[in-house]
Amino acid sequence: MITLQMLLSKTRRYVNPHQYASVLQFCITEKAIEPGKQLHAQLCVNGMLFHNTHLATKLVNVYCVCNSLSNAHHLFEKMPKSNLFLWNVLIRGYAWNGPYEVAISLYYQLIDHGLVPDNFTFPFVLKACSGLSDVEVGRNIHKHVKKTGWEMDSFVGAGLIDMYAKCGCINESRQVFDKIANRDVVLWNSMLAAYSQNGHPDECLRLCGEMALAGFRPTEATLVTATSACADAVATVQGRELHCYSYRHGFESNDRVKTALVDMYAKSGNVGIARILFEGLKEKRLVSWNAMITGYAMHGHAYEAFSLFNWMRAEAQPDHITFVGVLSACNRGGLLNEGKMYFDMMIRDYGIEPTIQHYTCMVDLLSHCNRLNDAYGLIMEMKVTPDSGVWGAFLNSCKIHGNVELGELALERLIELEPDEAGHYVLLSNLYAQTGKWEGVTKLRKLLSERKLKKSIACSWIEVKNKMHAFVSGDVTHPMSDEIYAELEELGGLMAKAGYVPNISPVFFDVEDDEKTKMVYSHSERLAIAFGLINTPAGAKLLITKNLRVCEDCHVAIKFISKITQREITIRDVNRYHHFKDGICSCGDFW
Repeated sequence: MITLQMLLSKTRRYVNPHQYASVLQFCITEKAIEPGKQLHAQLCVNGMLFHNTHLATKLVNVYCVCNSLSNAHHLFEKMPKSNLFLWNVLIRGYAWNGPYEVAISLYYQLIDHGLVPDNFTFPFVLKACSGLSDVEVGRNIHKHVKKTGWEMDSFVGAGLIDMYAKCGCINESRQVFDKIANRDVVLWNSMLAAYSQNGHPDECLRLCGEMALAGFRPTEATLVTATSACADAVATVQGRELHCYSYRHGFESNDRVKTALVDMYAKSGNVGIARILFEGLKEKRLVSWNAMITGYAMHGHAYEAFSLFNWMRAEAQPDHITFVGVLSACNRGGLLNEGKMYFDMMIRDYGIEPTIQHYTCMVDLLSHCNRLNDAYGLIMEMKVTPDSGVWGAFLNSCKIHGNVELGELALERLIELEPDEAGHYVLLSNLYAQTGKWEGVTKLRKLLSERKLKKSIACSWIEVKNKMHAFVSGDVTHPMSDEIYAELEELGGLMAKAGYVPNISPVFFDVEDDEKTKMVYSHSERLAIAFGLINTPAGAKLLITKNLRVCEDCHVAIKFISKITQREITIRDVNRYHHFKDGICSCGDFW
């Protein structure tokens, strides 16, 4: 058998084209560009290159898979343009590596040359549309798909689903999926990923169940996507079921699935199990380190996050996501000096320019530590435009520390960015209320009414006996509503004896104090806790998810409830995890 060295030897006068093709295929498989270049030179010398389109196409493929697209394009220009496979190879190269605009341009050139795209062309050019998030070009290509009869092709369908999903058009993704009768596992996985990536974890899990009923066995991609959806939905029971399925069906050594499980357990409040799985990974990739560090940060375990980060530095190169996790750990722990140190380290030692997420962490940390002027100074010095996350964090800290002047300034910026977001107005209203500026409360309530803005409805969820139960503030629609409020009333008496006094200052409605007290007593997280206490065995842990931030009074109240009932209660709100046990919260009252 001829070897690569023999083939490249200049002493050989003739080599069979099939042997050249074999070694070029080796270069493609191994992404070996240097021997590919040597073969290119030899093919030019012996005059074979432009007399054998098959070899020339393979050589273009070598350059494409090795991301040497300038060489591929140069060779392509010298070749006949009637070979559809050649066009597909080049479009794929640019769709994978960019610039994506070139892939789209090549697609239209292909059509101008009178060629008809096939079920390889379309997925590649749709991937380029995904990279650009250009839904209008994608829709135009979708029209071409229909005209050429490839709309029912599973491979093309998966490309369309992904394109629409990456452009945020999830309904159009589902329309494509529903039209294809003969679905394969790739198509199912594409739709699952579309839901998961667009913030619809419940729909993702529902579709995963339909996929199983349709007779398809989950693949690695299925398990990774579904497990990630469980993490986002805090669906711990389903997550454990996927964990068991993974191990029963031979995925126990699959590091991608295990990393997804690490992320799922960390986000579901089981950071200890996440660490055990992390330790068991054969290869700790960057995404694995980031999942574990971020998991520790979410739960306020700052020093565990720092320890893991220091271990990581000896094994892998941190990226911007790593530092978001580390800075979040500093933020949630109120560790200002450490935050400054890691922020400087990121820029100085790793050359990572701060993104909006890094700045948000630092602004929140500074302002939470009552360094409001320093936080404002950082906002003014940012190299990226401050977004609503930055100003929102700043406004929230202005409320915490009672700084009306800076709070008003923050609201002005937020109104410019998100004029229809009622939550910003409510935050400043609460600040006015707690500082006794009732004319400001009245003004903002009037402004909300004039603009017809409504505050986001607080909602909390708890999973009991494999069923999710949702509650909104003041909810009386649940079948067990009477029992829930009776439980809250009993708890209220025990809490009062233990020294609890309701904090009604955040309630800015003009009502009597006893009415304000009733309003905070019926906040959604308290209803979910009461339901959990009634429907779970004594000593069982409770996990509640809330779509908004836990208010100050509920935070105090849940500490009392955890001590009175001897329960561990975990609240996952929009900002972080709060682990309540024996009257103490893991956040140290810093959130």
